[in-house]
Amino acid sequence: MRFVEVVLNEPEKDVVALADAHFFPPYHPAQGLRTTAKGLPLIPFQLPPRQAKLTVYNVASNETSIWIVELTEVHALTRGGHRKGKVISCETLTDVQPAFDAEEYALCEAAIKAFKPFVEAVKKRGIENMDLVMVDPWCVGYFGERDAPSKRLAKPLIFCRTESDCPIENGYARPLEGIHILVDLQHMRILEFEDLEFVPLPPPDPLRNYTPSHIRGGLRSDLKPLKIMQPDGPSFRVDGYHVEWQKWNFRIGFTPREGLVIHTVAYDDGSRGRRSVAYRLSFVEMVVPYGDPLEPHYRKNAFDAGEDGLGKNAHSLKLGCDCLGHIKYFDAFLTNYRGSVEKIENAICMHEEDHGILWKHQDWRSGLSEVRRSRRLTVSFLCTVANYEYGFYWHFYQDGKIEAEVKLTGILSLGALRAGEIRKYGTVIAPGLYAPVHQHFFVARMNMAVDCVPGEQANQVVEVNVLSEKAGSDNPHNNSFYPTETVLKSELQAQRDCNPLSARHWIVRNTRSFNRMGQLTGYKLVPGSNCLPLVGENAMMLRRAKFLHHNLWVTSYSPDERYPGGDFPNQNPRVGEGLPTWTKRDKNLEQADIVLWYTFGVIHVPRLEDWPVMPVEHLGFSLAPVGFFNCSPAIDVPPSEHQANAAKEDVAAVVKPAATTSMVISKL
Repeated sequence: MRFVEVVLNEPEKDVVALADAHFFPPYHPAQGLRTTAKGLPLIPFQLPPRQAKLTVYNVASNETSIWIVELTEVHALTRGGHRKGKVISCETLTDVQPAFDAEEYALCEAAIKAFKPFVEAVKKRGIENMDLVMVDPWCVGYFGERDAPSKRLAKPLIFCRTESDCPIENGYARPLEGIHILVDLQHMRILEFEDLEFVPLPPPDPLRNYTPSHIRGGLRSDLKPLKIMQPDGPSFRVDGYHVEWQKWNFRIGFTPREGLVIHTVAYDDGSRGRRSVAYRLSFVEMVVPYGDPLEPHYRKNAFDAGEDGLGKNAHSLKLGCDCLGHIKYFDAFLTNYRGSVEKIENAICMHEEDHGILWKHQDWRSGLSEVRRSRRLTVSFLCTVANYEYGFYWHFYQDGKIEAEVKLTGILSLGALRAGEIRKYGTVIAPGLYAPVHQHFFVARMNMAVDCVPGEQANQVVEVNVLSEKAGSDNPHNNSFYPTETVLKSELQAQRDCNPLSARHWIVRNTRSFNRMGQLTGYKLVPGSNCLPLVGENAMMLRRAKFLHHNLWVTSYSPDERYPGGDFPNQNPRVGEGLPTWTKRDKNLEQADIVLWYTFGVIHVPRLEDWPVMPVEHLGFSLAPVGFFNCSPAIDVPPSEHQANAAKEDVAAVVKPAATTSMVISKL
């Protein structure tokens, strides 16, 4: 038995409402709770027992099962004093394959490197030292019946390092192509092997490595230290996994598949009390399709969350490198495939950042001005999936805005070129080496709860487009344009795409809550730069990723609808599982528990400047209040003290507090 995933079986929303009623007095316990037949609130005397949800793969039978285990009924065994939970349910699934794990990756690489025909094929290409060979076991996807989940399959990409003194030699600079390998991961054996054609290894590129001692021309020498100091400590407060900052409060979670999860987001709005904004925020999937039709690149359409796991590939973050300032770290605890607990130290980073001007106005008559600086709270984690790195960030602002951001970096997935060969599907990076054009798509799942108590179904979604008015008597100067609103009444109607030409955005409104002008309170989803898939309509990869057809999907909340391509996208033979299937029911959205599924992507045409490591590219969107507040919520931010640049004689005074702060940071 291999433990693919062990996570908290998240409690129902009425249970969370009960907990909030205890911890946040403005909430009344009766709100959000189930009621009796007479309409009275059904208030339990204690919280229900904690439960875990396990996804388990049986290697012997090639079956996957889902277990629900109660954690509070514990028995001390006679040997070792181990604890045992109580099994609530077990369901065995057929025709699915769960995500891969690092242990399988290592076993797959070892099996291939021990396969004699592969060793001979590699020697043909001038490689004698098998320790230099790198095997990245990619999922096969689903391109036909031979990829069916009746077998657990991998189709690896092969690379070869160059012998050098570099401590982390960039092996991705030398792709080894022309060899076809299909691996049965259940039995760790080679099912298919064929040396299709001789493609020479690209010559070692002198610019391939990126460690300090291997940078041609040396490192810059004119960069002065930049210190972020908070001598009085941070402005946030943390109690376990509950965070309070300025007027924001929320809980932090972490799963092997999603990584960072933000729960129960609310804003303290003075006399109106603690007002809910969202119940659960996370990134639930990412898909990376490549545009080269040749082998092996056409098979590259990784589902990095569903086939692998963003959280299980998270980094242990380091102060001064990944994060800068006064940091609060959170560890992540996951299980490996054997069921043992593993800790990712400092998996989540939380800190405050200066973000320029928040607001400013100068009275031109008097010359007097008021200005406030913006500060944001950032919660983030980073992960490595094979050659790429991804950073996932949630930023909270003093003006009530929430920003979601993804940062892309890492090493390009490359292909080899024959002498004189040119491919139109990518960019030549170095002699014999090119990078195919590709796209990155990310899906954010946002269970909104604008001005709602948990479980209340009082939200609707409105689409806003700004239109030009036709010339006529109402528009005599031909200058008129105006916003129009359309209520998205059902799930099928709410399958929408971005349109920057009309400044299209979507507002989640509470149908029972009003601001001082009698308007419904709301939060809007503001798209950033975006795209749609460029693969053809009948591309096989879209069988599993039909959710990429639209930038926005809206559903009525269901606890079983967690991932846009279904629970098991690996080798999935079912067409349109997930969002396209769920929304066929066309549930009503006029007063609902709203879930926004926002898909955003980028078209990556590689540049020489992306080599050997790609500078960070930013992508994302924001959630901003619309009529949620009666005026600017940032009007009460106090002014900052004027500070002149420290002169040379002041340096000693600056350095001393910095040393003190660094001591505090190291303890954190």
